[in-house]
Amino acid sequence: MSFNVSADAYGRFMGRFSEPLAVEFAEWSGVADGQQALDVGCGPGALTARLVELLGADQVRAVDPSPSFVAAARARFPGLDIAEASAESLPLPDAAVDLAMAQLVVHFMTDPVAGLREMARVTRPGGTVAACVWDLGPGARAPISLLWRAVHDLDPGFVGEAELPGGGRGELAELAAAAGLADIRDGELTVTSAFADFDDWWEPYTLGVGPAGAYVAGLDQQGRDQLRARCRELLPAGPFEISATAWCVRGRA
Repeated sequence: MSFNVSADAYGRFMGRFSEPLAVEFAEWSGVADGQQALDVGCGPGALTARLVELLGADQVRAVDPSPSFVAAARARFPGLDIAEASAESLPLPDAAVDLAMAQLVVHFMTDPVAGLREMARVTRPGGTVAACVWDLGPGARAPISLLWRAVHDLDPGFVGEAELPGGGRGELAELAAAAGLADIRDGELTVTSAFADFDDWWEPYTLGVGPAGAYVAGLDQQGRDQLRARCRELLPAGPFEISATAWCVRGRA
C-alpha cells in the first residue's frame, strides 16, 4: 500500500469523493468561525481547502506523513503551516487548536487509538476531535467497494480493506472511547460522484493509489484483464453515478 503518489493521481482516484465529503464532514463536525483547526492526514488538501474556506488560512494547520502530499498541499496553500508528520506524533504543543479532524485517515493509522489520543492532546479541553472513514464493513458502501466485490468474486479468500480499523458500524466510536474522548457522537455521511463511462471509473485504479491501486498493480496482465472484465459486468453502461457512505465520529478533548 502506498500514498507516496502524486496529488493528481490521488485526486483522480479519490478526490471526486473526498472533496464533497469534506464539505459534509466540516458541517457535521461543527466547524465555526473563529476556531483554529488542524487537518490530520491532509493528503493533497481536500479537507484543508474547506477549512481554509470556512476559517481563513491563518486559522488552519495540517499534517501528513507522505512527502509528496505535503509538497502538493504546500504548493496549493502557500504560507499555510503544513508539516510532514504522522497522527501518532503531532508536532504541536498541548491545547494548540480548537478542532482536530481526520478525514479518511484513521483506518490507515499505525495505532488509531494513539492517533486519536494525540489529536485530543493538541486540542484545547472541551474542543472537538472528529474523524470519518468509509464504510468498509459488511455491506460496504465505500467508493472502492465495487472493486473489492469483483476481487472477491475472482479470489474469494482475499480480504481487501474490510478488516481495517474503524470501517465497520460503531468501530470509530469504540476507538474514540478508547482514546479517552468525551461526549462521543457518531453518524454517517453520503456523497455521490458521476462517471462518464466505465473507463472513467476504471482508470484511477491503475494509478497505484492505496490498497486498491496496489492490488491492481500487483496483478499480471491476465489477472488485470479478468478483474477489469468482472468490474464492467457489475457496472451499468455510462453515464452513471456512484454513492459512497462514510462513518463519522466526534467527541470532546
